Amino acid sequence: MSIDLSHAAAFLTSHARVLDRRRFQALVTGEDADRRAVIDALDAYRNSDGGYGWGLEPDLRAPESQPGAALHALEAIADAGPATSPRTTMLLDWLDSISLPDGGLPFALPIADPTGCAPFWVHADPAESSLQITAAVAAQAYRAARWDRTLADHPWVQAATRFCFEAIGRIEDQPFAYVLSFALQFLDAASDAHPEAAELLDRLARFIPSDGALPVEGGAAGETVHLASEPGRPLRQLLDPRSVVDELDRLERAQQPDGGWPVDFASYSAAAALEWRGYATIAALTSLRADGRWPSIPKELA
Repeated sequence: MSIDLSHAAAFLTSHARVLDRRRFQALVTGEDADRRAVIDALDAYRNSDGGYGWGLEPDLRAPESQPGAALHALEAIADAGPATSPRTTMLLDWLDSISLPDGGLPFALPIADPTGCAPFWVHADPAESSLQITAAVAAQAYRAARWDRTLADHPWVQAATRFCFEAIGRIEDQPFAYVLSFALQFLDAASDAHPEAAELLDRLARFIPSDGALPVEGGAAGETVHLASEPGRPLRQLLDPRSVVDELDRLERAQQPDGGWPVDFASYSAAAALEWRGYATIAALTSLRADGRWPSIPKELA
């Protein structure tokens, strides 16, 4: 076992935002108080309309509530389970309020001050539904619903589900890497409530390469989406077992000398470059722990 949790903790202390430090604490201890602290840490990014902004999506520094920030909020909430919060329903209410008539979310809403924001957020069409962001956000909503089953019945989740099912059903050619990854994650998460998701998973299976690695066309040099899934989930069954082991091995080896994990894509501000590494460190540790690749907790972290 090559993971050094003490070194990871030191990296997060010196480089990461409070949210990711709280997520690490909850990951290590599993204590209810630490899980609730993750949800409380999200309040720094929350707006009065129920949505989230303020750089919760590191390359979207603007204060306005955005679908991209909702994705990150719901992911943190889902990982904090079984802790729950009424703020989650309020976030789904906000998503419902900004959805387009077909049930989809725009990739981004208008941004008043684009400082530090990635161009793909700034130039998004707010009048066009995006499968990529809708599937990504809905996947995390379904993950959060494992701890609060009322969320799966929320009107926004139901409308977004119909939009995603229809949009995925129309896919005929190899999708953009992030579209495919988020569509697969959505179908995997939604399959608990919607058996028809299994048919669409099988439909997308033909686009999954044997090594589970999706090169990002037009991205940074070497930018790749590595497909992953929790053990026992439907998506895991579509991945070559050897590729799953190889990906976990890659994650173990990827811890850097400073204790954190790297990213392979470009950031659009100095703050985002650090914040993405903190996020990537938590994502790597979460995946490794789910598959049993978790070292003994050092005394100083227990």
